[in-house]
Amino acid sequence: MAVIELTKDSFEQTVTENDFVIVDFWAPWCAPCRSFAPVFERVSTQFDKVVFAKVNTEVEQEIAMHFQIRSIPTLMIFRDKIIVFSQPGALPESAFKQLVERAGELDMDDVRTQIAAEQQQAKAN
Repeated sequence: MAVIELTKDSFEQTVTENDFVIVDFWAPWCAPCRSFAPVFERVSTQFDKVVFAKVNTEVEQEIAMHFQIRSIPTLMIFRDKIIVFSQPGALPESAFKQLVERAGELDMDDVRTQIAAEQQQAKAN
């Protein structure tokens, strides 16, 4: 699947309608972003059931502000509409591929249970 460009009009729909979405927050002036782009593109061709998307933080400042993107590139992984990974910095291809594989192996029922427990604990405090 080709890497898609997300806008404020398409972001929510893309995350809502797909079980597994990886977003690369980037900017054209960012050298690490430009060097990571081919890695992102290559890895995207290896995972058919994953949506690989990019958000240009210069153009889509509203999205960047919503997710409090302070450093780019930043990778964010959504599984079942839940952010399961968010971290700034470019990754080597092997590490990025391994990250995608691990994110795909997550038991999302387990993740939801952990989130519910954390929310209950937060309410109790």
